[in-house]
Amino acid sequence: MADRPRLTTTSGAPLSSNQNSKTVGPNGPVLLEDYQLIEKLAHQNRERVPERVVHAKGWGAYGTLTVTEDVTKYSRAKVFKPGSKTDMFARFSTVAGEQGAADAERDVRGFSLKFYTEEGNWDIVGNNTPVFFVADPYKFPDFIHTQKRHPRTNLRSATAMWDFWSLCPESLHQVTILMSDRGIPTDPSRMNGYGSHTFSLWNDNGERFWVKFHFKTQQGHAHFVNEEAEKVIAKSRESYQEALYGMIEDGRYPKWTMFIQVMPEGEEEQFEQKTGWSAFDLTKVWPHSMYPLIKVGEMELNRNPDNYFAEVEQSAFNPSNVVPGIGFSPDKMLQGRLFSYPDAHRYRIGTHYDALKVNKPKSPVNHYHMGGEMTLGLATNPDAYYEPNSFNGPVEDPSVQEPPHRYAGQVGRHDYRGTADHYSQPRALFELFDDGQKQRLFHNIAGAMQGVPQFIVDRQLGHFDKVHPDYGAGVRKAIAEQSRDDAEASLSTSHSAAAE
Repeated sequence: MADRPRLTTTSGAPLSSNQNSKTVGPNGPVLLEDYQLIEKLAHQNRERVPERVVHAKGWGAYGTLTVTEDVTKYSRAKVFKPGSKTDMFARFSTVAGEQGAADAERDVRGFSLKFYTEEGNWDIVGNNTPVFFVADPYKFPDFIHTQKRHPRTNLRSATAMWDFWSLCPESLHQVTILMSDRGIPTDPSRMNGYGSHTFSLWNDNGERFWVKFHFKTQQGHAHFVNEEAEKVIAKSRESYQEALYGMIEDGRYPKWTMFIQVMPEGEEEQFEQKTGWSAFDLTKVWPHSMYPLIKVGEMELNRNPDNYFAEVEQSAFNPSNVVPGIGFSPDKMLQGRLFSYPDAHRYRIGTHYDALKVNKPKSPVNHYHMGGEMTLGLATNPDAYYEPNSFNGPVEDPSVQEPPHRYAGQVGRHDYRGTADHYSQPRALFELFDDGQKQRLFHNIAGAMQGVPQFIVDRQLGHFDKVHPDYGAGVRKAIAEQSRDDAEASLSTSHSAAAE
């Protein structure tokens, strides 16, 4: 390492760590004083103009959330009142591709929901997978760089992708999902959605519960294999937009059933001791055998936007948009996104992006934000532009005070990777696949590894071996078969050229 340059901040100060955010204890919340994390996230948000850095291409629609069950013992949020119906907007998207990318490419899908509740907007900014590639926001810009274009070639780099993944075994669960049949849903209506992060709910008694949000498709799962996706892309790069828009225009409204998993506050330590990973680790799921799904209600999408740019392109979702009764957790990735997402919107759309029609709450809005681009005027008495004031300006409401979180621990950059179990959950997923699904997984991975240096391939194969011996062996065989087929194809081409 002596011959490598020392990593620094943009002001030249050396960094002691580029791996872990600064938290209160190993499982505590991320600190605002972690200026290195904020610098890194803020810089990433400003890397490209004008499309989103991630989730650039998306498809959206309006609808409703109808609560059919009583979950008020977990949350005081009015959106959960039994029988309530809340207007909402959904945006689905690919993650890595640019705006011009094909809809049917292999990629994780964004699954973002905005609920216009009577207490303000509540956003769930998730994916079609319950986990993610990394668990610390410090690594998110690095990961996204591997999914974008190489600065010299301006091409996607399989080497960068597998180099990063092979050095980050916590990515194994998400990589297995992405490379499996689940990696290319046929259209937005045929996939599940997840809040993915651990959030919290709190009730009128001040009791807190950790929670995971799930949205199960009622249309049934459907996925493309690579060959099918290639045929779709050859005919249309807009297959998801066509499907979602078309089915809503035809009155075939897609629906999802909403569920939650609930863990009482205080059980997280016991959970970690029993499972080998933190309840707040975004690369892991909560086993349903321990925390079963609890039904909440039904989501339906039933109206297309009238103006794509104004309503889909300018829609802005923030995991920081919560309402009384819903809160956060020390999930490190969630903590980073609480800053990163609204900051990205302020940069990409404008200072007052949340005043645009698609983002504006349907409940009253009263605040003291002043000036800046896109200022639409104060919502209150113009004499009350500061607080406290004597001119009947808006005041705080102590009744919606959230109960305190209980944290203890030393502040530092705690490394959770060395002790967490990154292999058992991918193993459980792998063992669910039938033989055909496993073979397609092996060949998808082998295809995605084309051109990757052998030492990186070997390092990744070592992780697959730890998940399951059949996993590593299957990928090795698929790579060998692909190399043989490529050699035969090359020989056939050379013979044809010689004959001519």
